[in-house]
Amino acid sequence: MKPDIHPEYRPVVFQDTSSDFRFLTKSTIETSETVEWDDGNTYPLAKVEISSASHPFYTGKQILVDTTGRVERFRRRYGQGSSAPKTEDAASAEESSETADAEA
Repeated sequence: MKPDIHPEYRPVVFQDTSSDFRFLTKSTIETSETVEWDDGNTYPLAKVEISSASHPFYTGKQILVDTTGRVERFRRRYGQGSSAPKTEDAASAEESSETADAEA
């Protein structure tokens, strides 16, 4: 490795601003704030908006978005019970077979 071109890899405290959760890890992030950790040492502080303590995937508190419009659009496009989408060729073949049955 070339000397003096790599950032300093050091212990940094990350703080989740939404849940006040903090954890100590190593990083190369540049920060201007510092905080005293539980071991009595002072470390650089990096504030983050989301961590494992506040992310919906990890907390199980996912917000359900109203998707009624999307569901109805899907049902109109692909049919109520059909697992495969209907193509124009399949739809016209169905119509012609129904017409032939009605004429017979």
